[in-house]
Amino acid sequence: MKLVLIADTFPPLRTSGAVQLRDLSREFVRQGHDLTVLLPTSDLGQPWLLEDFDGARVLRLNAPKTKDINYVRRTLGELSMPFVMLRNLRKSPLAAERWDGVVWYAPSIFFGPIASALKKTGNCKGYLIIRDIFPEWAVDMGLMGRGLPYRFFRAVANYQYSVADVVGIQTPGNAVYFESWKKKPGRELEVLQNWLADAPVGHCSINLKNTILAGRRVFVYAGNMGVAQGMDVLLDLAEQLKAREDIGFLFVGRGSDAQKLAANAKARGLDNVLFHDEIEPDEIPGLYAQCDVGLVALHPKHKTHNIPGKFLTYMQSGLPVLAIINSGNDLVDLIRRERVGVTGTADSFDTLLENAKELIDHCAGDHTMKHRCRALYEKLFSPEKAVAQIVSGLSKSMGVR
Repeated sequence: MKLVLIADTFPPLRTSGAVQLRDLSREFVRQGHDLTVLLPTSDLGQPWLLEDFDGARVLRLNAPKTKDINYVRRTLGELSMPFVMLRNLRKSPLAAERWDGVVWYAPSIFFGPIASALKKTGNCKGYLIIRDIFPEWAVDMGLMGRGLPYRFFRAVANYQYSVADVVGIQTPGNAVYFESWKKKPGRELEVLQNWLADAPVGHCSINLKNTILAGRRVFVYAGNMGVAQGMDVLLDLAEQLKAREDIGFLFVGRGSDAQKLAANAKARGLDNVLFHDEIEPDEIPGLYAQCDVGLVALHPKHKTHNIPGKFLTYMQSGLPVLAIINSGNDLVDLIRRERVGVTGTADSFDTLLENAKELIDHCAGDHTMKHRCRALYEKLFSPEKAVAQIVSGLSKSMGVR
């Protein structure tokens, strides 16, 4: 099939979304599809830039800045983004292109207009990959009420949903948000698991043998450190385990709370904690090869269901997880059913502490857990399965073009 993929993150960015879309693009090409990726890029200095990325065409389109700016400027930038992208697409060598299917990735919630335009131009169907139920999670977190801003963002999200013929959600629990959407004939809702290409263990710029964590069994967290993660509880855990000289905590990444967390750890005198800036995605397997347990943190106020990309990287590397997440999250059942770690909440800290100690002690003598983690990765989280499912969804929806 001749497909176009629209997203707002892609290499050289290092986010989990960028890594996912890198792997998805490579797999579309590997399976013989003709793929074009459309990306908004600020400060491009020209309307468009066409590149080759491992056999896929990547068209970067000049668009307003939407990252690392205040909320008002970001909202205005994202609102105009799809229209500016369309204008610059029409100036590019791909202006006359027609595709057999349109695939787009949320976040962002603002791609509805460009997805709709490309569907109409190609007389084709669209598949929305949704990883983030916004603005619902922002309301759950107390970052937004249900006033005018919420109604605005909800209207934008609903329009994006209305453009899609197939929506792929992360977990069954998120289906509740699409009950009305499903009622229109011709629409399909399905669970599309996250995915991650397998990667060999290679060089890593972090060598724990040369750090304060040398000789310790290590809990590792690699990824975004922001409000949505609610990571203060992890420092509480590190403080309670400070007397255990055989245990350490490693935090790798960036985010709105990263500096605050590092300063907090220093103020508490936590000599069992190490913070490090984000590293290249290809270095992650080499990092995890030095660690023992992966940490997953989601703020307890969340009500939507989420399987973070870092969970996939832990499973891929055979790392069991200690997950501190919102009650009722589908991830809780998955971890317990597959026996790949333990889960808990910040509300029951004493239980969480005991679970953490039992898990890391158990890992030292139970090598079958590593095999269960790898088996779960291979069963659910391969890019091959994701691409096949997306193509199947589009083919069924369009009666096979």
